[in-house]
Amino acid sequence: MVGSYERGDRAVTVQRLAELADFYGVPVQELLPGTTPGGAAEPPPKLVLDLERLATVPAEKAGPLQRYAATIQSQRGDYNGKVLSIRQDDLRTLAVIYDQSPSVLTEQLINWGVLDADARRAVASHEDA
Repeated sequence: MVGSYERGDRAVTVQRLAELADFYGVPVQELLPGTTPGGAAEPPPKLVLDLERLATVPAEKAGPLQRYAATIQSQRGDYNGKVLSIRQDDLRTLAVIYDQSPSVLTEQLINWGVLDADARRAVASHEDA
């Protein structure tokens, strides 16, 4: 009978779904399509600015980003000087400043060597949400 549910030959009732979940000792969500087995999906990579590379980008291109990063460092009291983690909201704000979409700005920052290429995945997953 379970095979007929899996193939879609029979519709499962909520009651039967609860009974099956109880029988297998799993939450009901594990039996539903579109769920990630074992819990939440892997989080998207963090957005980390390489401040050393940022310092090498000409100011006419990177000036707004340099000022923004300096402001964040000041607010956090983080003067490490090598890398700086930013949030998706920071990237959206920077995109407005640069008059670009977050994905276009991400590509630009990757090309400058300021962001790791994994940042594409972080931005894409956030734009899809």
